[in-house]
Amino acid sequence: MATKEDILEQLVEEYLLHDGYFVRHNVKFLPRRDHPDFVTNQDSNHSDIDVIGYHPTRVGAERVKVVSCKSWQGGFDASSEIRNIEQKKVARGREAWKSFRELVVPKWSEAFLAAVQSATGQQEFTYITAVTKLVGSKSPWETNPAFIQSLGGNPIRILDLREMLNSISPSLSTTLAGTEVGRMLQLFKAAGISIESKNAL
Repeated sequence: MATKEDILEQLVEEYLLHDGYFVRHNVKFLPRRDHPDFVTNQDSNHSDIDVIGYHPTRVGAERVKVVSCKSWQGGFDASSEIRNIEQKKVARGREAWKSFRELVVPKWSEAFLAAVQSATGQQEFTYITAVTKLVGSKSPWETNPAFIQSLGGNPIRILDLREMLNSISPSLSTTLAGTEVGRMLQLFKAAGISIESKNAL
């Protein structure tokens, strides 16, 4: 069930449902306690995979989409985030790497991959960083070799709010949508309020 606090997470759910995926939320993962790098006072709190989508008829990395939602109002600057991680800077009140531990810390990467396989039966997937707004280029994030290696060679994508709305809007019908966000978007459309971006990539 979508958390009421995170509208972006609910919008990701709607986006995936419209594309034929079954959806799970808040799948927990944690480094194994017998990992040689496990530190009790640092690694005992679960992290969550925000959204996992599973498509029964697609193959390869497109069958499973694993989404980390970053609903930061200032937008997402891939190059800046990478610098913050590499230089061990503090961002938004905590060390930057903690927002992306599955991408940068091997014991967390291992736990993340295990959680995806346990939830879906798949080792291949597409990792998506869902953001409110993209600042700059996607490329440094999507092609980062260290991140890709941490994810077992699986592809990485950035998905922003504009892209999701542009995808959802044309497929909205008058049949009552299955999510609160879907129903809200249907109301906007019924009222003649455009929810499609005129500046789609």
